Amino acid sequence: MATSEILLLEKVEGLGAEGAQVSVRAGYARNFLFPKKKAIPVTRANRRQIEALAKRREMRENAELATAKDLRERILALSIVFSVKTGIKGKLFGAVTQADLLERLREAGLEIDRKKLHLEAVKELGQHRAELQLHPEVVFELPFEIVSENPIDHGE
Repeated sequence: MATSEILLLEKVEGLGAEGAQVSVRAGYARNFLFPKKKAIPVTRANRRQIEALAKRREMRENAELATAKDLRERILALSIVFSVKTGIKGKLFGAVTQADLLERLREAGLEIDRKKLHLEAVKELGQHRAELQLHPEVVFELPFEIVSENPIDHGE
C-alpha cells in the first residue's frame, strides 16, 4: 500500500492532534483529508507551517489547562446537597444519578460535558464523591451529600 506523510491542520479522530505529522494511506489523504482541508502533504516548504501549528497547539493546550484549573476551583467551592424523599430506615426512593449532579452544576452556571463526570447511581444517604476529568491533567473528586427531606422513621 502506498502511504503519504501528512501534516494535520486540525484534530482528526483516530489520527492525531493539530500539527501532528502522521503517515496515512495515500487514497485517504488524497480523497478525504486534503479536500476537506484537514491536512497538507509534508514538504520542505511546509516546515514553517509545521512549526507555526505546533506553537499554536501548545498555546491552545496551555489555555485549555488554565481554563480547566479555574473551573476545578469554581466547582470545588460549591456545596452540593441533594434533599431526597426516603422511606423506612432512611431508604431512598430512586437514586441520585450523574444527570442529577450535572443539573446541579448547570444551575450553578457551570456547563460540564457528561462524558467528563463519572458516577454510578447512588442509593444511600450520606457523603459521596464523583470523579471529574476536565482535562488529562485536571482530574479530581467532587464531593456531594445526600440528605433526607423527611425525618427518618426507624420502622417501629
